[in-house]
Amino acid sequence: MRGAGDKVRGAADIASFIREHYSGRLVEVGIGRRSDVADLLAGLDLVATDRENRRIGYIEVVGDDIFNPNLEIYQGASLIYSIRPTMEMQLALGRLACMVGADLLIRPLGDEIADLARMKRQLVNRGWGRFYLFRPER
Repeated sequence: MRGAGDKVRGAADIASFIREHYSGRLVEVGIGRRSDVADLLAGLDLVATDRENRRIGYIEVVGDDIFNPNLEIYQGASLIYSIRPTMEMQLALGRLACMVGADLLIRPLGDEIADLARMKRQLVNRGWGRFYLFRPER
């Protein structure tokens, strides 16, 4: 879990990449207590999820369990993304992205990144933002 003073390094670069490459519905999974990337995506069709319904600033967080997801939340999303998810979450995110046909962006905590079945992985280095982009194999 991210601490209150723990900023996401490269948040602006990640948000810039998302703005340039995606439109329509975006879903952040496991927003936790920090909304660094989501704040920079203000004005877009963004849904933020975590374990419980709550509010972070102006962002309404929808409660959902990524291991038993409510597919209605993710249907029609062009991108699902998560900042510093656990390895178990990464695997669940990969399954979910394949189910709904969305790309998946993962900004890992360190070098821990899952091999996701039926998805092509690309490392993206953009300014201070280093993340992995997964696309369902078509």
